Amino acid sequence: MLPLGTIAPDFALPDTVSGATITLGTFADQTGLLVMFICEHCPFVKHVQDQLAQLGRDYGDRSLGIVAISANDVENYPQDGPEPLKQMALQLGFTFPLCYDASQAVAKAYTAACTPDFFLFDRDRALVYRGQLDGSRPGNGEPVTGADLRGAIDAVLNHQPVTADQKPSIGCNIKWKPGNAPAYYG
Repeated sequence: MLPLGTIAPDFALPDTVSGATITLGTFADQTGLLVMFICEHCPFVKHVQDQLAQLGRDYGDRSLGIVAISANDVENYPQDGPEPLKQMALQLGFTFPLCYDASQAVAKAYTAACTPDFFLFDRDRALVYRGQLDGSRPGNGEPVTGADLRGAIDAVLNHQPVTADQKPSIGCNIKWKPGNAPAYYG
């Protein structure tokens, strides 16, 4: 896992909706930055996708930059390609960019392991939270509230420390291209 305090790796990825290139600098004026690794087909993402859209609406007028990134191998998982991602973003009303990482280099730089996987950075772009959205999982009956991630976001926006009690995300593994899985992946 990317250690807390790590500075956000830079990236330059195309937004699947607008076609614009999104970089770390796109969010330079924001107090916090949330980087989410998601995809279209994963049942864990589908379980929380409405809450992800709600995060964008709830924090859209606050000083939080949000970017979602999909890095799955589209040769073996075509439903995670740029066009299906664009349709997903439009259908759910995402107010943040949904980018496609064709090389998987950004996912590797962030040590993304699953979808969804959440990385929250403070004003200095130091990692302060890497963990779950909340305790809800498909089939466990717990409501999708985003409580864990929202608590961390609120702390960052209020210039308060983020709790060190962080539970890792659980979801579908990143679908690495053959021979492309990073060493940390196992």
